[in-house]
Amino acid sequence: MLDYDKQLQEPMDMPDPEFPIKVHTQRFNRAGVVLFPHHWHEHLEFIFIERGEAVFECGRTPITVRAGDLIAVNSNELHYGVSASSDLLYYAIIADTSLLHSAVSDAAETKFIAPIQQNQLLLRNHIRGDQHITNCVLTIIRELERCEFGYELAVKSELYRLLTLLLRRHIVTVLSQAEQARRIQTVERFAPVLRHIDTHYQEPLFVDDLAALTGLSRFHFSRLFKELTGHTVSEYVNAVRLDRADYMLRHTQLTVSEIAAATGFSDIYYFSRTFKKHKQRTPTSVRGF
Repeated sequence: MLDYDKQLQEPMDMPDPEFPIKVHTQRFNRAGVVLFPHHWHEHLEFIFIERGEAVFECGRTPITVRAGDLIAVNSNELHYGVSASSDLLYYAIIADTSLLHSAVSDAAETKFIAPIQQNQLLLRNHIRGDQHITNCVLTIIRELERCEFGYELAVKSELYRLLTLLLRRHIVTVLSQAEQARRIQTVERFAPVLRHIDTHYQEPLFVDDLAALTGLSRFHFSRLFKELTGHTVSEYVNAVRLDRADYMLRHTQLTVSEIAAATGFSDIYYFSRTFKKHKQRTPTSVRGF
């Protein structure tokens, strides 16, 4: 197991360690709210949109989703989410693939389960208009919520069925071991950089200093950073700062000028323009009081 930077890894406790799968119901009543910051985990995650709209990033790809859509988050894949409507409801199913392991290694495990866990098989992130998959996901959610007698059998069988449908219809990449190792190495190499940005966003941040954390030249660092996150360094830093500013606007009594300064913006007018451009609202309009 690679020693990833733990600051980016989301803790993933399970209600029942002997049956490691759970579902969260998430509701948000405002657009522009960060649903979860950039993070990764070894588990598979399936996010089903029941109502409203949101924007998710998986790897470097921004995805606009609406009711009925499913987001499949691969193991060890950086992901991030923000609400895009005032009435958002979604379910997040988080599953440890160890749930599907066999006592004795068989063809299903060696050909499919292990490659999914090792990122050699990558699922398409955005699934829309596949009713069979929707029915399968809703059955898993219902069984996990009700926990009726035998729900473990129902959930496990539906999870196998879900992965079968995804592999048959929505697989996007089959990686060789070398490709998979390079992909994981990139995540590992850049984890300290993302953590540094998350903890020092209020300070001046320079590409050369961030590149030094990886031992890469400025050119190669910038190229790999864009491949990993889908953003330039300045775009990513601004996004982190704006997310913090959004939270502070909603949950503190600091003035807009104070929040701009506290999140690394030295110019209040630039902060206001940038906030409105990215959040589609002015800073003053998102205040919670």
